[in-house]
Amino acid sequence: MQHKIRDSNLSGQGSLKIEWAESRMPVLMSIRRRFERTKPLKGLRVGGCLHITKETASLVKTFVAGGAETAWCGCNPLSTQDDVAAALVELGVGVFGWRGLSTEEYYWCIDQVLDSRPNVTLDDGADLVSVIHEKRSSLIGDVIGGTEETTTGVNRLRALAADGRLRYPIVAVNDAQSKNLFDNPIGTGQSALDGIMRATNVLFAGKDVVVVGYGQVGSGIAERARGLGARVTVVESSPIRALRAAMFGFKVSSMSSAAEDGDIFITATGNMNAIRGEHMQRMKDKAILANAGHFDVEISKKDLEALSIARKRVNPCTEEYRLKDGRSLFLLGEGRLVNLACAEGHPSEVMDLSFSIQALSVEYIAKNRGKLPVAVLDVPREIDEEVAGLKLQAMGFDVENLTEEQRKYLSSWKMGT
Repeated sequence: MQHKIRDSNLSGQGSLKIEWAESRMPVLMSIRRRFERTKPLKGLRVGGCLHITKETASLVKTFVAGGAETAWCGCNPLSTQDDVAAALVELGVGVFGWRGLSTEEYYWCIDQVLDSRPNVTLDDGADLVSVIHEKRSSLIGDVIGGTEETTTGVNRLRALAADGRLRYPIVAVNDAQSKNLFDNPIGTGQSALDGIMRATNVLFAGKDVVVVGYGQVGSGIAERARGLGARVTVVESSPIRALRAAMFGFKVSSMSSAAEDGDIFITATGNMNAIRGEHMQRMKDKAILANAGHFDVEISKKDLEALSIARKRVNPCTEEYRLKDGRSLFLLGEGRLVNLACAEGHPSEVMDLSFSIQALSVEYIAKNRGKLPVAVLDVPREIDEEVAGLKLQAMGFDVENLTEEQRKYLSSWKMGT
């Protein structure tokens, strides 16, 4: 299988990481065992643009077990775990990616995956799908469907559909409750702070932390930062989400006001320039800037560079920007996803949910080939509930079973007072 990675000699270390992840992903492993027996993906080519981590490798191995041919690239220049990429190549998977890709190399890797002419696409951020629609439209005849992993990607795909340009059905895995309610707030809530602590060893207790954006991701980050003893301020453009933050006990402020108080700033908006030069000019000396959104556009690096007279890499994940007035601001992970640029991403236990939804969604696409509308589709409810139920069983918990009388009551309009 063609591939391009950093170092094939790292495969042994990567295999151990994958083994560790799989030991904590019981739902995905149960799906894999079924896939090995039934081969629901036999004859399909699956192409993916996801963070190349030990958890993603566990998903890729599940597709292979189901009979698929696969090719993969990373969806972020800094998120590929080189040892995991080597381990996947050792297993015969076509992998194109390494940590520290240039922009040119990043899109070259996407093109290599597309050269495999995938029948099903998996995306995290919608770059793969965008390249297909803008530059490789000749491939669309081969594609029966796709999935999208993250909020930013789903937003991009809905915009593509609204423009009337979406050419094949894509399942919004991100919006499944078994993904959205757990991966986004709980997974990112923990892993974003993990990335910040690994990069800086900073103490959160007693610090003023500003979380910019209070969606599913930002709300989880805010909760975990408070749990570590930080005073948390939320910056939010939506009155409804801002009100929710206030009702959950967080201080709610404009970015201009919060800029003066924060010791640590974490963006999670999915929008560009959430932190700009006008805010940086008001920040404390030695403030830390981190991004938990998918793309590196939320903290304006252009403005930060314009305000600076010197720049120094403190460690592999931290850069100090010395400003003209003598203050320093510290940018983590080059403004990219801090949980993957500076740490290992979400815990395997959380990705067990997300990637089980991915596996079953790809099976759903295969089973319904040619029958799905060209649209951004919801994950079928039965898949969502199946994954949640299997996870509960793996954790040793049970759900309450309704009686026939209770089911009848819930489905009837006649019973009242």
